Amino acid sequence: MAVDYSFKVRFGDTDAAGIVFFPNFYRWMDEATHELFTELGHPTSELLSIEKISTPLLDSKCEFKTPLFFEDEVIVKTEVIELHNRVFKLSHTFYRGETLIAAGYTLRAWTSFKEKPKALAIPEHIREKLTVHQKILSGSN
Repeated sequence: MAVDYSFKVRFGDTDAAGIVFFPNFYRWMDEATHELFTELGHPTSELLSIEKISTPLLDSKCEFKTPLFFEDEVIVKTEVIELHNRVFKLSHTFYRGETLIAAGYTLRAWTSFKEKPKALAIPEHIREKLTVHQKILSGSN
């Protein structure tokens, strides 16, 4: 089940040609991740301030299909596509209405910042909630 994050493209998100500057897609994937954890009932601000847990980025990629422009209404659909002991991968799919704009992923580690940063096993109660948002991928081509 995907979690939706919606926003409107701001003028400052665009380049001189009036097209969204590509690094913004990575920022929006990060924002969508924060929305996912809020939806799970574990806002990332609380995870960090109370539990000293964060989910640093290990890898990311985004493929662009068609441009976005100033004042476009955008929805980013975020789903879990991999769930391992300490690491999870999220897909982020961008839409303007029904039009696919871009698709990407972020790979993150469940990390304690109580002392020196250290990847930890994702707690079972978090794992269960992430599983609810896991995309079922077909193994056949």
